[in-house]
Parts: sequence; structure tokens; C-alpha cells
Amino acid sequence: MQSREKIDASEFELKDTVVAISRVTKVVKGGKNLSFSALVIVGDGHGVVGFGIGKAKEVPSAIKKAIEAAKKVLVRVPMKGTTIPHPILGNFGAGSVLLKPAPDGTGIIAGGAVRAVVEACGIHNVLTKSLGSANPHNVVRATFAALEGLRDPAAIARLRGKDVEEITGVAGR
Repeated sequence: MQSREKIDASEFELKDTVVAISRVTKVVKGGKNLSFSALVIVGDGHGVVGFGIGKAKEVPSAIKKAIEAAKKVLVRVPMKGTTIPHPILGNFGAGSVLLKPAPDGTGIIAGGAVRAVVEACGIHNVLTKSLGSANPHNVVRATFAALEGLRDPAAIARLRGKDVEEITGVAGR
């Protein structure tokens, strides 16, 4: 796994999307403590995206906390035009997400939590399939595992000391 560089959130114009809000209850000796948990995606629409979870007594406070948490864990996603460079499968817990590049005009073929992440990232053409868990938290984390696993062909070519054409096989066909 590659090491992630720290991305400063103040450099980007980030838009946030609330994926899920849950009402959570903690049972204590005196009764039940009610609070809200929010799962939020932030992205600039140009390859930078992050997610965060916030918990508070009121929904707006939970969303605000989640946005602050998401800005701390931004990742940069390598893109090939308006899609991703190669197919990849991301796993987290019982959730798996398959992402496949698609030609221009395909659009975003994704549902729910995966769609929110891909749109925030700025990918316009992609095919996705969520396998296993439908829990939004697991699906978002699996999607991020897939996006973090994406490698740029130019970076791979540099590592191997070859041309990009040799890696992608475009010129050889």
C-alpha cells in the first residue's frame, strides 16, 4: 500500500454530501441517551475526496463534526479523463465494491453510497457494483479502499523504468 501525503483542505473548494444519518441510543443506568450519527462525503469534483463520521445530540452538529473529520482524511484519486485508470475491487468488512472504467457518455452507474463518493470525486463515467454488505458505512469504506488502490499508469511506468505505452499496451496493438 502506498503512503498517503497529507492534503490541506483549505486549498480546495469542497462540497459536502450527507450519505446517512442514524439515530443511536446508548442505554445507561438512568435510561436511554439519544444521539445522532452522520456519515458525510466531501469532495472538490476534481479528484480529491474524503469521508467522515460525526456524532452529536443534534443532527446539524453531527453533520458539522462529520465534515470536519472528512476534511482531515482527504485522498487524491488518479483519473484518466473522466473515468478511472483500471478496474479495481475494494473491500472493507463484509462490503465489497467493484469499480470499472467506462467510455465517455456512460455516466455514473452506481447506487446510494458509492454514487455519492464517485460524484464528489469528480468521476463522470464509471460502472460500479456493490457486493456483500449494503450498510452505507461499509460501502463507503470499501469504495475508499478501491479508490486508494488505484494507480496512475505514468507512476507505474516510472517505477518500472518503462514508457507508459509499454505499460498500457496501447501502442503495441
